[in-house]
Amino acid sequence: MFVRFGYEIGIRCPQPTPMMTYLSVVAEKRRDIRRERGPVTSPIVKMEEIVDPHGNACLRMIAPEGDFKLSYDAVIEDDGRPDVSDPLAQAVPVERLPPNTLPYLAASRYCETDRLGTLAWRLFGDVAPGWPRVQAICDYVHERLVFSYGYAQAMRTALEAHEDRLGVSRDYAHLAIALCRCMNMPARYVNGYMADLETEQRVAPMDFNAWFEVFLGDRWYTFDAKNNARRAGRIAVARGRDAADIPLIQTFGKHELTGFTVWTCVEADGGLSRSHRDANVSLLTPWFSESWSRHVQERDRNRH
Repeated sequence: MFVRFGYEIGIRCPQPTPMMTYLSVVAEKRRDIRRERGPVTSPIVKMEEIVDPHGNACLRMIAPEGDFKLSYDAVIEDDGRPDVSDPLAQAVPVERLPPNTLPYLAASRYCETDRLGTLAWRLFGDVAPGWPRVQAICDYVHERLVFSYGYAQAMRTALEAHEDRLGVSRDYAHLAIALCRCMNMPARYVNGYMADLETEQRVAPMDFNAWFEVFLGDRWYTFDAKNNARRAGRIAVARGRDAADIPLIQTFGKHELTGFTVWTCVEADGGLSRSHRDANVSLLTPWFSESWSRHVQERDRNRH
């Protein structure tokens, strides 16, 4: 199958400002891109691709004074298979973990393992290590938090999400990551696109999504506490310890976000012969969905 994905992001700077983006598709998925336009800037500026310590491809540039737009549109071929599942995957003893996984055991900006350890061991200490324990964590986080864009808060940590019992996809990922690390399982944050392949009706505007990966056995496995289901059509763009490592846009100076539109949808072929269909809702504008409102109300009732 083919998945169309892309973005249009606008900013306004009071002066020329250095800028980095974490918006490039991860290296192992680039070979599946069948057609792409961009990234393109308006006005045109020089862009340089670099690789960060986590292996992510980043673009850096100088955003000019005034309005500046960055856009990208592509089609990628996907095998249509859901996330790999292995209920027998085992947790690896810390002393035998590969050295490159060890940074994903420690506390990070949004994942306070030192403050969540007692809770984690009380909740999951009796669950079999490995896949069953990670799934138990996903189940807990999925039921603990209520999702809505109205609850988005850039500085919310895993502990705050747990206490507030609400958030967006990054909050679900941060809390699950922190709990996994408390249980001595390396976990890392992933940002990317995800096509709504299995939903009959979209209840929220398309956005970049966050999920996480846990190292079990000899590989990283994908988990998603927000959806708490295996999904197809994921397109990862960056991985890190948490969202602080991989901001979509990082400017080294003042800027104002003036536009933010994202699309992900299934296409019939690998061409870019027509306009994308799903870039009609900007996340900067007020948004309301009757179906999502009913969903939140139903979940709230079930909690009481």
